[in-house]
Amino acid sequence: MSVCHWVGVTCGSHHQRVKSLILSNRALEGRIPREFGNLTFLVSLDLRRNNFHGNLPKEMARLRWLKFLDSSVNNFSGEVPSWFGFLHQLQVLNLRNNSFTGSIPCSFSNISTLDTLNLNFNSIEGQLPKVIGNLRELKLRGNNLIGSIPLSLSNASRLETLDISYNSLQGNIPEAIGNLHNMNLLSIQTNQLTGLYTTVRIISQEIGNLSLVELAMEYNQITGSVPISLLNISSLQILSLSMNNLSGFLPREIGNLTKMQHLWISGNKLIGTYIF
Repeated sequence: MSVCHWVGVTCGSHHQRVKSLILSNRALEGRIPREFGNLTFLVSLDLRRNNFHGNLPKEMARLRWLKFLDSSVNNFSGEVPSWFGFLHQLQVLNLRNNSFTGSIPCSFSNISTLDTLNLNFNSIEGQLPKVIGNLRELKLRGNNLIGSIPLSLSNASRLETLDISYNSLQGNIPEAIGNLHNMNLLSIQTNQLTGLYTTVRIISQEIGNLSLVELAMEYNQITGSVPISLLNISSLQILSLSMNNLSGFLPREIGNLTKMQHLWISGNKLIGTYIF
């Protein structure tokens, strides 16, 4: 039987070369062989939810037509490969729930087509990338990232989802984040962020320019009052500010958030009560 008729294998109609390889949820184990680099017509590779381990072989840098790569929920290890930067057609890269180490390669900025990057729940260190190209989704939850949120993040005009929760990020939430008008999910919870300034108002007024559906900022060290601009985000459905050092009154304008479904503000120093 031709390999093109194997379960999970799709070949091109003209050249009969492997175009798609879907091996998810098949209890496979072992290492990825170097010969994967010979599948030079491969467009989609799905290895998720198996028991693969070891490194992704550098020979995979020859997969120049690859657009979709999902190797999530395995036991892959080693540094995040810098050769991903050679895959100039790549649109979706999902490496979540593995044991990758090292920093985020700067070569990722070479992939102008990259739309989604998911590195959640690995052991990645270093700082957030200063250049993230044309990403629409950036997910780095549950790693060991340090440093501050770079000001250059405001240049990522297509960004809709930013999840950098459960890291060790410090410093301010940049004002320029208010320039990301396409953002609908911002999750920065469980870090060591303090806000815009160290002693005065902390949450940027610019954040009110966003079209957020969900904003999660709990378990940080954010101080100051809850700004009115935050309550101008009419699209907001989920707001979590719990376990910070916010003080003052909760503005009555919170009653204008008619789409709000969940509001968490416990563990702060807010005083007084408004009925709305």
